[in-house]
Amino acid sequence: MRALVTGFDPFGGDKVNPSSLAVSRLKRRIGRVEIVTATLPTSYAKSAGVLRKAIDKAKPDIVLCVGQAGGRTDLCLERVGINVQDARIPDNDRKQPIDVPVSAKGPAAYFATLPIKACVAAMRKEGLPAIVSNTAGTFVCNHILYSLMDILAHHARPMRGGFLHLPYVPEQAARLGAAPSMAVDDIARGIEIILKTSAARKSDIRTAEGKIS
Repeated sequence: MRALVTGFDPFGGDKVNPSSLAVSRLKRRIGRVEIVTATLPTSYAKSAGVLRKAIDKAKPDIVLCVGQAGGRTDLCLERVGINVQDARIPDNDRKQPIDVPVSAKGPAAYFATLPIKACVAAMRKEGLPAIVSNTAGTFVCNHILYSLMDILAHHARPMRGGFLHLPYVPEQAARLGAAPSMAVDDIARGIEIILKTSAARKSDIRTAEGKIS
């Protein structure tokens, strides 16, 4: 079994992005799961294309995209990506779409198909703060979750996918002051737990009407 895990490059004036830091620390293999990684641009226009190429190259069974959500305290597995781009700040191309659909002909939303509740339970059991989140926002993270699930919905290869939002890392919190943070090694451990749990519960994943184990 193979998993593709993606992070994002830094954005919004930051020099680091917790997602790419954590993804770079992942083991190349977790049990029977081979891990392939990629970094996506924080760009509405470019990110989905880079993701699609990474999927076509890796031919994974599981795709987990990871991104920063500064201010959150937990590892947040997203339940749903919505068909809207509504940027509070510009992306790295200096584009700031407002009320623009991700896909003009796509559905209003896509549900993740990883076993999100089982993954959250497994992370909590290992002492990591984790929750199921019902909003991925409307910035590039939501854009890539929606794009990922749209790609998987129309792909010839059966794959499961989802998105994990992360808190700041300590070096960001030290600069910002009074912001929650999480160590990069703990974030990487959470990602590995998600992959291990998803691989183990392959037959339990149900995509219909958002019924996700």
